[in-house]
Amino acid sequence: MAYSLARRAEVLGFARALACVLAGLGLPMTASAADIDVILDQAKLVQLPEKIATIVLGNPLIADATVQARGLMVITGKGYGRSNLIALDRTGAVLLEKTVEVHAPRAGIVVVYRGAARESWSCTPYCDRRITLGDDDKFFESTIAQTATRSGQAQAGAPAIK
Repeated sequence: MAYSLARRAEVLGFARALACVLAGLGLPMTASAADIDVILDQAKLVQLPEKIATIVLGNPLIADATVQARGLMVITGKGYGRSNLIALDRTGAVLLEKTVEVHAPRAGIVVVYRGAARESWSCTPYCDRRITLGDDDKFFESTIAQTATRSGQAQAGAPAIK
């Protein structure tokens, strides 16, 4: 807990210093808001204009998009950051251009630091392991392995009880 509070104080100090420098240069502290905000590991529905033929995502490591029937697009958050989305018609004309920003969930997540190692827990209301980008490798890999084992067992079917 002390590490976390000390780190937050350090980051806040840096942010305040940066704000002062940017203000002195006449620049805004924050970037413009994204057109489409998505939470990591969640999907968002977006209505597309008619006659879309091609969807282009600037960085597929940040978000994924699939087009559904009736002009709906599903955008799924894959990694933190900001990218762009462009929709073209059959002639290559741009019909839509948006920024997409993927960020961490804000509710129900508890982050535990063990020294420099980070673990994420989903506490809704009971706390269970939750893998999140940036977690310690050992925690992340063991959680993924448990999830894969459980999923494999579910797909294979439960063994017969003797």
